Amino acid sequence: MNSPNPSAPLHAPMDVAAIRSAARDLQSGAVPSGYQGNREEIIEMLNAALATELVCALRYKRHYYTATGLVNEPIKAEFLQHAQEEEDHAGRIAERIVQLNGEPDFNPSTIVQRSHAEYDECRDIKGMITANLIAERIAIESYRQMIERIGDTDPTTKHLLIDIMAVEEEHADDMKDLLD
Repeated sequence: MNSPNPSAPLHAPMDVAAIRSAARDLQSGAVPSGYQGNREEIIEMLNAALATELVCALRYKRHYYTATGLVNEPIKAEFLQHAQEEEDHAGRIAERIVQLNGEPDFNPSTIVQRSHAEYDECRDIKGMITANLIAERIAIESYRQMIERIGDTDPTTKHLLIDIMAVEEEHADDMKDLLD
């Protein structure tokens, strides 16, 4: 196996003067001049993800408060932990939307319509767990498709979504374990 020559340039030298000049355009906020993503499309996807996370947090909170019985206390604790993690995801997504010079959409009258996952009003514990597992699977596939669409055009957003998707996979695994 040949190792690369450390003295050979990988690409043309960077134009530091151009980078510095472009950085002085403060109208773009955190988005540099070399940003390659379709900001409007990515912001739209992120706002759908934000709505999904908010609906998931609300669903988990409802299940936490409405699950009854001493035997269900560990499951209730899992619901609460997941609700808090979904709220964290929502915050991280909202921050990224702002970094992209967009506006996070927290409008309560349209959150459910924009969410990929559904709200749930089950009253039995098995139904709650099943609804949460389905919602997690929806979120995972939604994130997978978003990551695929973004590709390498926006590495920051891509890595954010990969991180969130990994937690959603843990949530799905937790719900599956509770069903067994």
